[in-house]
Amino acid sequence: MAKIDSLCVYCGSSTGNSDVYRDAAARLGLILAEAGVRLVYGGGRIGLMGVLADAVVAGGGRVTGVIPEHLQAQEVGHSGITELLVVGGMHERKQLMFELADGFAVLPGGLGTLDETFEMVTWAQLGLHDKPIVLVDQGGYWAPLLALLDAVVGAGFARPENAAILEVVGDVDEVLGALAAAPAPRIAAREERF
Repeated sequence: MAKIDSLCVYCGSSTGNSDVYRDAAARLGLILAEAGVRLVYGGGRIGLMGVLADAVVAGGGRVTGVIPEHLQAQEVGHSGITELLVVGGMHERKQLMFELADGFAVLPGGLGTLDETFEMVTWAQLGLHDKPIVLVDQGGYWAPLLALLDAVVGAGFARPENAAILEVVGDVDEVLGALAAAPAPRIAAREERF
């Protein structure tokens, strides 16, 4: 079973057009705080990222944000979290978030969320890591993505086990259980691999 002390959560820098997404981010933040799991995230004070971080802080939890200099310069960094790490660029951000996390959860988000998620899935497919990745299909948000993954497998461009890299849950209340049920990682990540 995987031991999760630190969870990287990918989610939108917008809140979306439904309160379901905002409520899910706030609920996950409280769940992490209550469980004593440190949040690692993109460092923003806006969108679902800000809602999530605020909820962890309000619940007495720990939050590590990782933000690139260009976004910090635009004043979107969250100054009210445990620590905000400013890095040179997006690649460095993703690498550091990976290193700080024992696993990953994906809430609704846009292109950046997709980019971060698929990078972790691809690294797992290539055998560079085997940390658990949980996709939270809150309100059916990720249904089109799951249909696309089925189509990719069906067309022979990915094996079924590659699509299964993402553990899918329907609600944030299922995230920690899904992570705990995942096998303990066996691959020792080495920085030079990435």
